[in-house]
Amino acid sequence: MKDYSHILIPYIQELEPDEAGPDPSFVSAKYGIPLEKIIILSRNENPFGPSPKVLKVLNGISLNRYPNPTEFIEALSIYSGYPVENIVVGAGMDEVITTITRLFLKPGDESLIPSPTYGYYSNAVKLCGALPIYLKDNFSFHIGTEVLEKVKIIFLCSPNNPTGSVMPEKTICRIAESTEAIIFLDEAYVEFAEKHLIKLVEKYDNLIVGRTLSKAFGLAGLRLGYAIAPELIAKQYRCVAPLFSISSPSLAAGVAALKDLSHMRKSVAKIISERNRLLNRIRGACPSQANFLFIKTAEKSKKVTERLLSQGVIIRDCSSFPGCGDHCIRVTVGTTEENNRFLELFAQH
Repeated sequence: MKDYSHILIPYIQELEPDEAGPDPSFVSAKYGIPLEKIIILSRNENPFGPSPKVLKVLNGISLNRYPNPTEFIEALSIYSGYPVENIVVGAGMDEVITTITRLFLKPGDESLIPSPTYGYYSNAVKLCGALPIYLKDNFSFHIGTEVLEKVKIIFLCSPNNPTGSVMPEKTICRIAESTEAIIFLDEAYVEFAEKHLIKLVEKYDNLIVGRTLSKAFGLAGLRLGYAIAPELIAKQYRCVAPLFSISSPSLAAGVAALKDLSHMRKSVAKIISERNRLLNRIRGACPSQANFLFIKTAEKSKKVTERLLSQGVIIRDCSSFPGCGDHCIRVTVGTTEENNRFLELFAQH
C-alpha cells in the first residue's frame, strides 16, 4: 500500500486519538462477561435515559429529506431564554468546539486550557495548527497580561470535567475583562450544578457558552450540542459549520426532550441524590456539581480501574488527563443498583 503520510499536514500527524475509556465490547471479550452485565460508569451518561416522548417522536421521522434545525433552535431559545439569533448548534459539543476553533485560530496561535480538564479542547486547537498552553489550578491564580496577549481562545469548563468543581462567577468575569481573547465556557454539566452563568453572554462580547443534551437530557447517542454566543459570532459560526450535520431523528428528539423538562429534572434530582450518597460513602471523593465523582486513590489509578474492569465495572482512569497524575479516577453516577455494585467492588482493596 502506498504511503501518503508525507502529504499530511505536519501538525495533524502529532494528534493523539481522543479517548473515552475502555470499549464495553472489548471488556466483554477479554474477561468473558456478557455485554448486558457490564456496568458503564466511565462516560458520564444519564443512566435513566431520555423522556418517553423522545421514543414516540422517532417513529414518525421523514428520512428522505435533509434535516431542518429551525424547530430545535426555537425550542433551545425557549429553554435558554436567548433569541434564536444568539444560538448555534452542532452534532454534539465536540462539533461546536471544533467550529469555534476554526473561526478564531490559525497556525501559530495559542489557546489557554486549564489542567486537568476535558481533553478534546487541545485536539481542536491542534487541528488548527495552534498551540495549547496548559495552565494548572484551573485559573485560581492571576494570569499575567503577557500570557493573555498571545492567546486567542481560552477554554473554561464549569462544572469541570474530570473534577466536578465549578468556577466562581467573579473569576470568569475577571478573565473576560482581562483579555480580548474568545472565552469558551463549557457548561455541559450545568443542569447538575447549583448555578449557571449563561447570563454573562449579555455582559461580555468575547464570551461563548457551550451546552449539550447528552448529559441531563439523556441523548448522548444522538449528538446534540449548542452554544449561546454574541450575535456577530453566531452569524460567523453559521458560515463555517456544516449545514446538515445534525440528523433529523436527533433534531426531533431534541425538540421532544426540551418539551418535557419535568422528566429531565426528575432524572437530574435522582442523580444528585445518588451523587451525594456516593460522596458520603467514598474516601477520597471530591465534592462535585456534575453527574460524576472525582476520586483520589491510594492505589495507582490504573490498578484500580483494571481491577474493577475484570469484574465488569468500567470507570475512568484519569491518568490520561494532563495534570491529573496517576492516583485519580472518575466515576459516573449510575442507578442505585449500579452504584451499589461499584461501592462493593471499590471497597475490595
